[in-house]
Amino acid sequence: MFNDETIKKLYYQALLERDSKYDGIFFAGIKTTGVFCHATCPARKPKYENCHFYETAEEALLAGFRPCKRCNPMSYPKEIPTLVHEMIELVEENPEKRWKDADFSKLGIHAVTARRQFKKIYGMTFVQYARARRMGMALKSIRTGEKIINAQLDAGYDSSSGFIDSFSKIMGNPPTKSDNVKILYANWLDTKLGPMVSIADDEFLFLLEFVDRRGLEKEIERMRKRLNAAVIPGNTRISMKIDNELKKYFEKKLEKFETPIKFYGTNFQKAVWHELLKIEIGKVSTYKDLAKLINKPTSIRAIGNANGANQLSIIVPCHRVIQTDGTLGGYGGGVERKKWLIDHERNYNDIAPKE
Repeated sequence: MFNDETIKKLYYQALLERDSKYDGIFFAGIKTTGVFCHATCPARKPKYENCHFYETAEEALLAGFRPCKRCNPMSYPKEIPTLVHEMIELVEENPEKRWKDADFSKLGIHAVTARRQFKKIYGMTFVQYARARRMGMALKSIRTGEKIINAQLDAGYDSSSGFIDSFSKIMGNPPTKSDNVKILYANWLDTKLGPMVSIADDEFLFLLEFVDRRGLEKEIERMRKRLNAAVIPGNTRISMKIDNELKKYFEKKLEKFETPIKFYGTNFQKAVWHELLKIEIGKVSTYKDLAKLINKPTSIRAIGNANGANQLSIIVPCHRVIQTDGTLGGYGGGVERKKWLIDHERNYNDIAPKE
């Protein structure tokens, strides 16, 4: 999401004027209607304060907006094949569905052809699109702080089933008085590198991830099942603390993260994560070095897998681990973010004293 006020005002003016030069440059998410549009949308223009601007359609989807039916932003910049149009309609008919190859076969669609056509037009696969739509619905109430029923209505449902199904499949069914479950609270955080979600209670932070991370949905499911927990939108002192610390981190004014965290995973994974915490800001290590430090010198691949399973992005700095040859290696939040974080920390000189 664009946070620079100058850019936002420029894009808002383009939206008011329906300036075709900006079609495909930004997508506007409209809070009052729950849709996102391209610059030349013919619909009545919203107020400035009701607009969010995104660089890609995927970002708008993950923020909980659905494609506008007036301007059909998913069709820009070219007319889309009938097959792709039908696939988008199928998602809107059943946005909480998880699509598999077998589903395409039932519809008489060849899965490989569908993936190729979709990615050629949008730069993301159909599964990524469907996931972004599903996750966006589940995350919308977290982003806005609204009650689930309000978010459900904003999402355009006449009944609560679709929205609540999407939310509960990821976050767990809302608990009742008779349930013996742990309650965790999810909060939306805007950062320089894109939106993140934190999941915490009043004692510990359990998860901190970029909302567009691949596999986030399954990661949340594994966490709540392991902890016998349900996740609901809300703030705790822990989520407020990590929000404040992240702001300071991105301003290079944080010496050390002090938010209490809780690991859940295998003993091997925990051993790796504890070693990650020892890597100082501005320094990097290698997968090979980590393997030696935990006395598992032949477990380099397993070290990489444990890094990938880290559920506390930035705080547990898996981004500071690179390949032995100096190349970056993988990162759940995307290699470009990994490079940005390493560069950010390499020049991390303006560190404020502890408060």
